[in-house]
Parts: sequence; C-alpha cells; structure tokens
Amino acid sequence: MLKKKFPILEFDPNQKALLNPSELIKPIDIPKACIITFFQEIIDKLVKDGKARVIDIEHSEIGEHPIYEVINEGGKFVMFHCGLGAPLSAALFEYVIALGCKNFIVCGSSGLLDKSLKDFLLIPVSAVRDEGTSYHYLPPSREVEANAKAIEAIEKTLKKHNVKYILSKTWTTDAFYRETPAKIALRKEEGCSTVEMEAAALFAVANFRGVIIGQILYGSDDVSGDEWSNFFQLEKKYAGMTLRERIFWLAVEACLLL
Repeated sequence: MLKKKFPILEFDPNQKALLNPSELIKPIDIPKACIITFFQEIIDKLVKDGKARVIDIEHSEIGEHPIYEVINEGGKFVMFHCGLGAPLSAALFEYVIALGCKNFIVCGSSGLLDKSLKDFLLIPVSAVRDEGTSYHYLPPSREVEANAKAIEAIEKTLKKHNVKYILSKTWTTDAFYRETPAKIALRKEEGCSTVEMEAAALFAVANFRGVIIGQILYGSDDVSGDEWSNFFQLEKKYAGMTLRERIFWLAVEACLLL
C-alpha cells in the first residue's frame, strides 16, 4: 500500500487482518440484541438482583471484561461495559460481535457543547472522527454515521414515552484534557452538541462488520463556557428510577425493537 504523509491516513480495506475475531472467538448461543453501557452501577444492580448472569468473559491486561445475559419482560438481551476510550471499546465490541450479537444500542454520558440541552437526551446521527481507532476501519473522512434503523428504533421508543430528545452530532476525541477553547468553538461551528470518547470508533466498527448500532447520550457536564461545569443529574428520579436507569431501559426497549 502507498505511504501517506501521516500514518493515520493509510487505511487498508482488506477485510482479513493477521488477527481476525472470527478465527479467535467462536460464536455461542447468545441473544442478537446487546446493550453497550457505561453505567457500571446498573450492571452491578442487575447482577445483585439475580437478573443478569455472566455468559462469557474477555480478558485484557486490565483484567476481566464480563459479558452478561439479562432476561426481562421484553425478552433476552446481552449487556457489557465497553471501558473508556475508543481502542478498548472497539476491541470489546469486536469480541461481542464475534460471539454472535447483531443489534446494538449504546447508552452513556457526554459533555455538552450547548448547555441548554442538559434536559434532553441526545441521539447522535453522526460523530466527528477526532480519534484514531475509526481510521483503521473506514477510509479517512470527517464524520461517520450511526445506523438509520437504530436511530428510528430509538426515536420510536422515546416518542412512546414522551421523552424530550434531540438528534445531534457528537465529537469523539481521544483526549479529554485537550478539549481546548479553539477546538470546542470549531466543533460547535460544525454542529456538534456533545463530546465523548467512543462513538466514532463504535460506529466505524459497526459499519465495517455489518452490524446495527445507535446511541443514547445525556449531558453530564458542560464544556461550552469559559470554565468546565459538572452537573451530574444522578439524583433525579423518573418513575422511581435514576436518570441513568431510565436511559438504560429505554435503550433496552429500542434494542429489542430491532
């Protein structure tokens, strides 16, 4: 392949790498629907209540990464915590795809580039690729899109429950300590409402592997002003659930629609 000025631009479309998930990881009897969540306290609660069981474990240098099966009224689904940052999230995503899951909804938090959106859920339709992982799965481009079918399922679910939401663009970065005022201003100019660390990579992996993925975000902090402001909304209750619990179960409902 041709050498480029910058290594990150040297995309190789060859589907076969030296290490291929399908050769290393064998499919198991597993539900097709999967929730990728950053809400560890919800995973812990489901395990404690006996509603989730470990069906597989991936291992890395930082320890074990359990994959869970959950059975609820709407049906069975898989869930796992994908870690923090694009590389680890993409690797664990690859693992679960290889196990046999096909439909994915991600639920997590984000920084807001527009403080007025703090009472809305944010549904990314695309992500600005300001990270490195996605460039190993797709040719260089400014953005990567979420799956339209997943977005439709999320919208249908949120409308059913009268939840306020915004279709948005997110900014995926590898370095949250390098969200400078100039970069924040640039991302706002191109239409980004949120900033996080995984969406672009997850969307790219899904595109490359031919699976469905969408995401639900809420604003946990504000990066739109002169100073960072943390406004975690964990204490709010919605029908007896925390905000994060509510988002999780909305994600489950949307995922099962797929």
